[in-house]
Amino acid sequence: MSKTALPEFITFSPEVAAARAAGEAIVALESTIITHGMPYPQNLEMARKVESEVRAHGAVPATIAVIDGALKIGLTDHELQSLAQTPDALKLSRADLAACIAGGGTGATTVAATMIAAARGGISTFATGGIGGVHKGASESFDISADLQELAQTPITVVCAGAKAILDMPKTLEVLETLGVPVITYGQDAFPAFWSRDSGLPSPLRIDTAAGIAAAHRTRAALGLPGGQLVANPIPAADEIPAQTMIPMINAAQAEADAQGIQAKSVTPFLLNRIFELSQGRSLAANIQLVLNNARLAAAIACEMSTAKQ
Repeated sequence: MSKTALPEFITFSPEVAAARAAGEAIVALESTIITHGMPYPQNLEMARKVESEVRAHGAVPATIAVIDGALKIGLTDHELQSLAQTPDALKLSRADLAACIAGGGTGATTVAATMIAAARGGISTFATGGIGGVHKGASESFDISADLQELAQTPITVVCAGAKAILDMPKTLEVLETLGVPVITYGQDAFPAFWSRDSGLPSPLRIDTAAGIAAAHRTRAALGLPGGQLVANPIPAADEIPAQTMIPMINAAQAEADAQGIQAKSVTPFLLNRIFELSQGRSLAANIQLVLNNARLAAAIACEMSTAKQ
C-alpha cells in the first residue's frame, strides 16, 4: 500500500487500516449507489450485501464517502447506517470533492471521486455498478461524465457492468478510446450494457481471467502509462433484462427528462427512478445482482494484485 504521508482529513476504518498494514487485498466501493440509488432501508441492506460479497471472496471492502469533512476510506457499520439515512448527502465528483471536505460537509462519492480516494489510499481495484459517460444529446448539452477523464488519469482498475444503458454507448466508447483507456470485457466479445449482457457493440478488448486483468494493470504501470483500466463484467444471464425490453423504457424516461428540462447531475437519478417505475422494480433487482457480481470479480482481481506484491 502507499507509503506517502496522507493529509489528516483522510481516515481509514479499522478493518481497512489493518488490511493496509498486512498488505491484504482491498476493494474500493462507491457510496452514491447508497445515497442516490435507492431508498432506506433497502440501500443499507444492499451496501451490507456488497461488502459481505467482497469479504466472502477474500478481500476487504472499503466503502468511500465524506462524513463531516473527513474523507473516509472504509466505513464502520455505524457510519454506513448513518450515511444510508442522510437524504441530503451531496453527490461528489472531482470538481466538488475538495470543497465538501474543506467545508466540513457530508457527501457520497461518484466513480471519479471514489477513484481519487482509492488511489490516495493505495487501493488499486474498485467495484461499481456502471460508469458514467456521454449522455444522449451531448452534442448540444456537452453532458459528459467526469468518470471518463478520471479513468484516463487515475491508476485504478474499475469493475463495472458496462456503461449505464441510459447513455450514448457508442460515443462513450469513442471518448474512452480517444483518452487511451483500456476497455476490457470479462469473458465475452460483446460490450455489456448494464442491465443487459449485450449492447450490440463489440468490446475493444477481452480478458477471461482475474489474473490476466491484474497482469494488464501491472504492465500499464511498468510502462509508465497514466490512468486506469475499465473492466466490463456482464450481468449474470439469469438476472439480465434484455436490451429489447429496456430500450423502450429508457427512451420513455429520457423523453420525460427532456420535457421537464432535467439536466446535469439530476439526469441520472431521474432516469434510474423512472426506469425503476416503468420496469415495475425489475431494473433495481437487476442492479443489485450486477453490483454483487462486480464485487466478486473485483475481489478476485484484488487478490491477484495482492499476491503479485508479496
